[in-house]
Amino acid sequence: MILDVNSPLPNQSLNRGAPWESYTSTYLNRTFAVVEAFKNFPNTLGFFSGNEVINQQSVVQVPSYIRAVTRDIKDYIAKNAPRTIPVGYSAADVRELLGDTWSYLGCNIANSTSSKIDFFGLNSYSWCGNSSFTTSSYNQLVAQFSGTTIPVFFSEYGCNTLSPRIFTEVPVIYGPQMTGVMSGGIVYEWDQAVNNYGLVNVNDNGTADILQDYLNLQGQYDTLNITALMSSNATATMLQPPTCSQSLITTSGFDDGFNIPARPAGVDAMINNGISNKPQGKLVALSSTTVSQAVYNVSGQQISGLKLNVLPEDESNTPGSNDSGTSSGTATSSSPSATSSSAAVKNGNAEAGKLVVAALALSFLVEL
Repeated sequence: MILDVNSPLPNQSLNRGAPWESYTSTYLNRTFAVVEAFKNFPNTLGFFSGNEVINQQSVVQVPSYIRAVTRDIKDYIAKNAPRTIPVGYSAADVRELLGDTWSYLGCNIANSTSSKIDFFGLNSYSWCGNSSFTTSSYNQLVAQFSGTTIPVFFSEYGCNTLSPRIFTEVPVIYGPQMTGVMSGGIVYEWDQAVNNYGLVNVNDNGTADILQDYLNLQGQYDTLNITALMSSNATATMLQPPTCSQSLITTSGFDDGFNIPARPAGVDAMINNGISNKPQGKLVALSSTTVSQAVYNVSGQQISGLKLNVLPEDESNTPGSNDSGTSSGTATSSSPSATSSSAAVKNGNAEAGKLVVAALALSFLVEL
């Protein structure tokens, strides 16, 4: 589980137009509350300090504020969490800025080591339909990130200009052309919405409809070489991150000063003592493995016998085996009339509060 600490609501994300106005103690208190709510879950893999904040209109000063938020979250985790939890950034696929964003956020500043991101996510939709490694420009991404010292992965992918999507990029993302540099990806998105990127349609009456995109993605996952994916790739961990300097920045107007803003008044006390009114998430015992919600296949027929398959802690859901669900019986009825309750729009800060549930190396799907 990787969570964006930001939200589209007022005072809950950086304003790319004037980050110095939104970088406040109120904003950071809410940010630390997200950390508090999820720090104790063993499957919390990391936090995004920002999502698509840097674009053509926000290359000056914004990068330094992203590093400031990253620093503050990492310092809060170091003081208040039971373990180290990585913090990274999710970038828009703006090619002329991508390299500088990665370089700026991932280099070392001697007096601000905690402001360096631990991983770099990329929201990319350049592979559409039955594309290829070169046509999609994935080859350019591999070349660009070939010297990375931190994990780089697709924090969003799944172009939908062709519908239903066929996800032919999956074997390439998890194949030998990319796994030496890239660390997999997260498909956008689980629930169908007005933007038509869903794998399932979750209705306002609690039922769910499996979409063809879900089955197509599942089929692509089932072709992967799991043994190869689980082998260690130590190439990136052997490299040392570069020292921050103006020479790393190639775009005119992009922040090259590496002057990280000081914390707002009162934030040091929050970090040292923890925030007040801490939200506390907790694990609960699973009393039943039977799926109570009605789930319908692509033909509109209800799927019977859906159950969760709870695995030991040292096992994982993997395509083709150890799937997170099973089914039995036959379709029993047609889906009742329902309307989707989701109204998410893929546009700017509307995505800022996104919660992503996935594994970087292997996403998981229920076996139907």
